[in-house]
Parts: sequence; C-alpha cells; structure tokens
Amino acid sequence: MRAMYYERFGETPEVRTLADPTPSRSGVVIEVKAAGLCRSDWHGWKGHDPDIHLPHVPGHEFAGVIAAVGSEVKAFRPGDRVTVPFVSGCGHCRECRSGNQQVCEEQFQPGFTHWGCFAEYVAIDYAENNLVRLDERIDFATAASLGCRFATSFRAVVDQGRLRGGEWLAVHGCGGVGLSAIMIGAALGANVVAIDIAEDKLDYARRLGASVTLNSREVDDIPSAVKDVTQGGAHVSIDALGHPQTCFNSIANLRRRGRHVQVGLMLADHARPMIPMAQVISHELEIYGSHGMQAWRYEDMLAMILSGRLDPSALIGSRLTLTEAAQALVEMDRFADKGIQVIEKFAA
Repeated sequence: MRAMYYERFGETPEVRTLADPTPSRSGVVIEVKAAGLCRSDWHGWKGHDPDIHLPHVPGHEFAGVIAAVGSEVKAFRPGDRVTVPFVSGCGHCRECRSGNQQVCEEQFQPGFTHWGCFAEYVAIDYAENNLVRLDERIDFATAASLGCRFATSFRAVVDQGRLRGGEWLAVHGCGGVGLSAIMIGAALGANVVAIDIAEDKLDYARRLGASVTLNSREVDDIPSAVKDVTQGGAHVSIDALGHPQTCFNSIANLRRRGRHVQVGLMLADHARPMIPMAQVISHELEIYGSHGMQAWRYEDMLAMILSGRLDPSALIGSRLTLTEAAQALVEMDRFADKGIQVIEKFAA
C-alpha cells in the first residue's frame, strides 16, 4: 500500500510503498476512501505524543470500505461502509462496560498508538465495539471529517457542555473543531460567540451560524467583551484551539455556574495553563475535558446530519492527494487553512 511515513519527528514525511496490513481475529482492514488532516496529527509528528513509536504512519480521521475481516468478526463483512471514532475501546474494561469507550483503560488510537489512515489501508482491532456504519447518503469525505473534530465537538457541546437552545456558547478558535462547535451550537438553537485572530475565519464562523464574532487581535480583554455581548457571560465556553490564553479566556468569560469544555490539546509547553481558580470557586464553574466520542453515540449525530440540521460537508476546505498532504501536515502550525483538509486520492 502507499502510505505517508516518517522515521524521525519533525522531518517532512515521505510517501512510501509499505506492506498491506492484515486483520487481527477481532479486527478488520479498511480500504481508506477519505482521511482528514488534524492538528493532533501535527502534534504527533512533532513528537508531542508519547504513544507514538517510530517509524510511523499518521492519520486518525477516516472513512472507507471494509476489505477484510478477522475470524471473530460476525457483525460486519467486506464491502460495508464504515467510519471509526479516533479513540477506540477494548470492549471489556470498566469504562467500556459503562459505555465510556472514549476513556477506555486500554484504548488504542489509529495514527497514535497504531499506524494510521494516511494510507490506502488501515487495520482496526475490536471491530464490533468500534465501527460505525455509514448510510449511503453520507459521502466518504464528509464521514472522514466526523472522526475527530466534528464528533469531539458534538460530544463537547451536547454531552459535556449540555448546551440548550437560547443559551450563549463561546467558541475560542475557529479551526475545524471550533467551526464544528459553532455549527452544532447554532443547530441546537443557541447564540454563538466566535473568537479568532483571523477575519476570514470569523467570516466563515458567521456563515455557519455565529451570532457575534470577536477578533482577539483587536479586542484587549476577550472575557469582558464576551460578558458584555452575552449580558453576563457564556453559559458554555469551549477552548477549541488548545493554548494557555484561550483556555484562560474560555473559563474567565463564563457567567456564574457556567461550563467550560477543553477540547484543544494542551501539550508540550502548553500543558500547564493558568486557571482563574478563585472565579471557578466563587462562581461555581464547571470544567470538563472532551476526548472523542463513543461509537454508539454517533447515532444521534448521524440522524441530525441525515435530517439536514447539520451539514459537516460545509466545513471541508480543501481536498488533497496523499502526496500533497505530507506538506500540508508540516504546515499545520501556521493555521492558514480554512475548514477541514481531506485526503481523497491515495493511489499514485
């Protein structure tokens, strides 16, 4: 198979021909039809994730068709259209048994703990616990965009943030995660404040349903500005970027008893952000993490997509070949892309 491959962190990946994977007894091999590029992949390539062992094939957002199944797999067969949450569960630990596969004690993550989907084929273990069937009406590029950013945002907004219609949602960072959260919040009937440093991304946010936009390069005090426009602060606020300043602002802009959800990764030098703890205590704020979404929770999200309430395809910014994606991965720290970049061509 052709795959994006690197042997050292921080060196530009190459596209090489590697051996095709084979399924484990409980697993499948999926022919990848589309794969999304995510900032998490950039963090991995930089060496920020201790789960990655070199050499490595990155990529964790994808959709495709089952090419082969293991001997223990009964619920799926070759030819089935599927996608996979980027956090996959073992199916037998305490968290999996409670329905919380996203924090599985023995979790595996394609593109991190295992070779990923920037390749023609990818192997997935514990298939019957982790595969999500795709309706024919959902194209592969759209389905690939769900695997990390959109699904994580859905759980962050709906399950962790418990956002309700009429409430105010603040979203810090208008990349793929942030734009997904804005769309989902607007679909739920919330009022959305979008914050970013780039006017073109804020324009995009308005098209996706943001009621108010704030440019943090032009506004000195973002928490105060959010409190002004929301008349007291956001009910729910999301740091979709993963930076000490956006994390602080997201907590500080909450109204009393508000809910902050941390979605953007806080790694390397950003791993220990400042938190306004006095405000957390005195205003009884709630702080949550959000780490992917369980396969069984995709049903509600897919239903909203099929009904037309959500349109993840509107978030796709560019469609790439596997070769083009290698350079795009290297440049992800520039935050120049609008929307989600998707690989759609893997063959030479």
